[in-house]
Amino acid sequence: MNKGTIYFFSEEVKFTLPDKRKTRGWIKEIILRENKELGNLNFIFCNDSYLNEINIKYLKHDTLTDIITFDLSENPNQISGDIFISIERVKDNSKIFKSCISSELNRVISHGILHLIGYNDKTTKDALIIRQKEDYYLSLLPNFISE
Repeated sequence: MNKGTIYFFSEEVKFTLPDKRKTRGWIKEIILRENKELGNLNFIFCNDSYLNEINIKYLKHDTLTDIITFDLSENPNQISGDIFISIERVKDNSKIFKSCISSELNRVISHGILHLIGYNDKTTKDALIIRQKEDYYLSLLPNFISE
């Protein structure tokens, strides 16, 4: 059995995740509770222009977004992928939604994991389901990270 790994990188932005060990534990818990196995996950924290270039090149969308997820799973039970997150969008969204930056970042991280697990947000019903899942997993966060 492949023992998966979670990596954190930054591109074109000066950002370091505050507590990588605890964040990894929380991410592993999300995957475990969804009855999946951890493969290899890469979280790439970047700026708006870096993520927008990816959006244009791979998805043919010329719009700013907070997250783009690429599923690299070869086994349907194992979660592997690249998750690109714009720190600029996270900061702006935290102001819009009146939340702290760390809470918004954790929401986006869980959102990316949930997409890799198979949840979508294209319809109103699906968006509600993924939002409820995000809220649930965010409620587990204090067990892993002291904010």
